[in-house]
Amino acid sequence: SLYVSEYFSQSAQKLSFYSWYGNAKLFHFHVPEDTVLLRWLLQASRGKGPECTSMEITVHFRHGAPPVINPLGTRFPANATVRPSYNISITLSSAAQNTTFVNVTTPAAGDWFIAAHLPEAAGRIEVKGFSTPCPYMFQADMFVLRLTDMPVLEPGVPTPHTVVSPAKPLHVKVFVPKHAAGMRFQLSSCVTSEQRACAVRVLLGSITLPQSFQRSLTCTGSINCSLALDSPPWEKWLQIMVESLGTTNASVSVEMLASFTVCRPGSTSSFFNFISLNQSQAGARPGAAGSSVPGEAPRNASGQRSSCLQSQPVVREDLDVVSVRYRLLNGPSVPVNSLSPTLLLLNLNTGMDSGGSLVVNVLLNKTSVSLANATVVACVSAASPVLSLNATRNCSTAFSQGYPLSVSTSSAEAMLIVLYPQTDDWFLSLQLLCPKGQGECSTAEAKVTVFAYLTPCFNDCGPYGQCSLLRRHGYLYAGCSCKAGWGGWSCTDDTKAQSVGAQNLATLLLTLSNLMFLPAIAVAVYRYYLVEASVYTYTMFFSTFYHACDQPGVAVMCIMDYDTLQYCDFLGSVVSIWVTILCMARVKKILKYVLFILGTLLIAMSLQLDRRGVWNMMGPCLFALVIMVTAWVHHGAKRRHCYPSSWKRWVFYLLPGITLAFTAISVYAFMETNENYYYTHSIWHVLVACSVAFLLPPRDKHKKPWAWPQKLTCRYQICQNDREELYAVT
Repeated sequence: SLYVSEYFSQSAQKLSFYSWYGNAKLFHFHVPEDTVLLRWLLQASRGKGPECTSMEITVHFRHGAPPVINPLGTRFPANATVRPSYNISITLSSAAQNTTFVNVTTPAAGDWFIAAHLPEAAGRIEVKGFSTPCPYMFQADMFVLRLTDMPVLEPGVPTPHTVVSPAKPLHVKVFVPKHAAGMRFQLSSCVTSEQRACAVRVLLGSITLPQSFQRSLTCTGSINCSLALDSPPWEKWLQIMVESLGTTNASVSVEMLASFTVCRPGSTSSFFNFISLNQSQAGARPGAAGSSVPGEAPRNASGQRSSCLQSQPVVREDLDVVSVRYRLLNGPSVPVNSLSPTLLLLNLNTGMDSGGSLVVNVLLNKTSVSLANATVVACVSAASPVLSLNATRNCSTAFSQGYPLSVSTSSAEAMLIVLYPQTDDWFLSLQLLCPKGQGECSTAEAKVTVFAYLTPCFNDCGPYGQCSLLRRHGYLYAGCSCKAGWGGWSCTDDTKAQSVGAQNLATLLLTLSNLMFLPAIAVAVYRYYLVEASVYTYTMFFSTFYHACDQPGVAVMCIMDYDTLQYCDFLGSVVSIWVTILCMARVKKILKYVLFILGTLLIAMSLQLDRRGVWNMMGPCLFALVIMVTAWVHHGAKRRHCYPSSWKRWVFYLLPGITLAFTAISVYAFMETNENYYYTHSIWHVLVACSVAFLLPPRDKHKKPWAWPQKLTCRYQICQNDREELYAVT
């Protein structure tokens, strides 16, 4: 046998602390056919700074779709079926790097996914630039060992093969045809090269994570041993590995036989499916409804009684990215009987369908069932359908476990949500069962309405979540980002949810706290700082309505686009600090207004480049402080004493204002978390607004206070003539 090794690598990704699925870094690989060994090389590293500490990285694996994970232990939707993912932990302690290998023998071909993340996020809101987070990097590489000339086992033909030694197992494969109801594998004529009784172990199927249903068979001596499989995967290569259990290096000769039991489906012919599709798309023409070929309908009805399954035609309708609707050509209702299962094919094998949620809703028409105690059982499975619902009521196939459903007259509706369904053909099998045996309901028939669709996020993540479309290279998948304390896969876990009263309180605090700018505006207007007062009014307005729109719960009001409100709020906040410090510098008016305009334009540009960067606020503040200190030194040198000269100005205005400003910066930079945001940020609003009122300088001495009766000159006045008398009249 000729083995070929292949290597696949992807670029490293920076890991994040986990709060929702978008924090998990996804790696997508494709394992080729005839792979006998898969080896993952997992490399983790961290930075070398003092902020880097020991960390545990969790890595999840899954075949066919991204892994469904739940690191926070939250609840899933009520009708969702979840199977735990296969995961390992990688610890970064004293060493800055860690290399781990994970081996998988006889892996299933197709898509494989790896998701890695750090532990749960602490919830602290960090200002970009104030702290330097430690970088944790993760990279996954894949090595595969592939057999180029794997022998093919022809169905129904006994084929001799040889296991060379215990260290070199034999790999063969057999193709499973469509409509295969069962498979029987038989091994016989087992003998060693030393003419002794042999012992071999046979492994049928490939390994899939998180759950593997690989079947094992141990054969000893020359006695024939066999294994029967129900519902093997349709239209796929089934890999079989035979390994010798002997202690010596003697070769083992065996004879293998694979046979299939094929199920003959009974359904409407392709011609009538095509006619039905045309009528459903263009509408039935007059006189066309009910038309049929003579003799075809009775033959089809008799065929339904003798076939082992009834296939209903289903049309796949692509709506959007990871959004598909399945439509039954013969109507939403399908007939279900007890003699053979009714089968619906749900095609999810495009490679881009595994990043959403498959929703199957089954509704029983109570009037169509004549037996009150009859039950319609259903099974949703991948790769192959379940064809023996009436015998075992077990929703499992040869190499996978399906998802069971049931409806009856007492419970007429059932729903199933499959999170991240694996890439494959999915099948929905339905059959009518009676408690006293099939003879009781052999002539009965039930009408069941089936609604099936693929959606990016179930229920669009509800009112307290946002459905986000995520991307890893060319692969797209969706996840829910929850708000207002809600959690879970679809934001349905209300364990830590905020009440409506708490949401209203948060909105009122964050919005009404901006009214503390009114004293600052009044002081600015009273001291003739009209430009500064206009800036404070702008900041108060947009900060109020930005926080009214930024709320995660139901107490939300957006007067314009969210991004516009956020930009205007950030711009107003930084410009308010800029004009306040320049106003304190007491420079000439023409220079002050030039700096106002130039600084505002530069701040607007920097906010467009990086809205949350710390230097967007610190840069203008430091530059304005340099101008203010320079101007104060100039004024002090010119007057030959300290500026400002009044100790009352320092004690009652400047020192309180500076204290409030530094307290506000400390609260904003170091105390805000996701839980206390609504009151710590409200304190930030109050402290900044109050500091502005204290820091604004007094009005110029040559300006008189506002006197409204004198400003509104709407009456006659006696004017004094101050012109000097140039001529004297005698």
